[in-house]
Amino acid sequence: MANLPIEKMRELERRFGEIEARMSAGPSADVYVKLASEYSELQPVVTKIRDYEKAIAEAADLETMLTDKSVDREMRDLAEMELPEVKERIETLEKDIQILLLPKDAADEKSAILEIRAGTGGSEAALFAGDLFRMYERFAANNGWKVEILSASEGEAGGYKEIIATISGKGVFSRLKFESGVHRVQRVPETEAGGRIHTSAATVAVLPEAEEIDIEIRPEDIRIDTMRSSGAGGQHVNTTDSAVRITHLPSGIVVTSSEKSQHQNRAKAMQVLRSRLFDMERQRADSERSADRRSQVGSGDRSERIRTYNFPQGRITDHRINLTLYKLDRMMEGEIDEVVDALLADYQASQLAQLGERA
Repeated sequence: MANLPIEKMRELERRFGEIEARMSAGPSADVYVKLASEYSELQPVVTKIRDYEKAIAEAADLETMLTDKSVDREMRDLAEMELPEVKERIETLEKDIQILLLPKDAADEKSAILEIRAGTGGSEAALFAGDLFRMYERFAANNGWKVEILSASEGEAGGYKEIIATISGKGVFSRLKFESGVHRVQRVPETEAGGRIHTSAATVAVLPEAEEIDIEIRPEDIRIDTMRSSGAGGQHVNTTDSAVRITHLPSGIVVTSSEKSQHQNRAKAMQVLRSRLFDMERQRADSERSADRRSQVGSGDRSERIRTYNFPQGRITDHRINLTLYKLDRMMEGEIDEVVDALLADYQASQLAQLGERA
């Protein structure tokens, strides 16, 4: 039987009951919103805890029937048949509760900033960066999330040298945070007459979207420059000085945004800067907490080659968890849940293992 924190489970049940009582008492609107948020957070784990307690009581009743001589033979046989099924249910519930009680990443519920940059491979790398962006765009649409491009630098033959976008919705970061790293593609480029397979790469970074309360940026720590935006040529050339470049002096981080509105550019650039600084702070804190962090799926080491997309074989391989799927066409259409779920399960397993070592 799993070593569940019974006292903590009872405390969660007590708090859940308290919230239910306060919500039915008709509090003010702002208090109700806060209570409802905590209620929805606690409901999944409390439901599992209550199911677990019922299953434990049911198993105890069945075991009593097996040893009680006053119970007739038919009832004892029935109890003997049911007991293994109840014990199996208890084991499943124990695992579910353990996962639900794992330490939460405070950023998991946040929206995310997605940054994709073409790596080695020239025009083919830019095309692949474009394919990756469309993959995440479709994945976002499947989940009902909103995608907004903050800045983009197009490749000469299509795709993107760099594209930065926000993906807004509940729990976006928790689903995409393991996508950071080097994505490698193996395919025959359209420009390749000889049919030879080329290898190129793009780098993906997924950052939790930071709000002003998450990170403080002092006015004296930034330098803001405005410059002329470069357009696509012809009538699309933007001749106003609307592009914004923000330099964060202490860290050296530089962010640019070059849409038509200077006001919007400044807001978008600050949004990306906040998220990069917030992510940098998280990386530093995580590194201090865990010396063996690089061995974990969520290490965030963006120089690590994490996945290979082999188009001739229709194969996708995630090297961190040795997962290979022959569903490349569907994955490029945004159906990446199977890989996302496998990465999350592996991460949760490593967390459970660490808890076991500390116990």
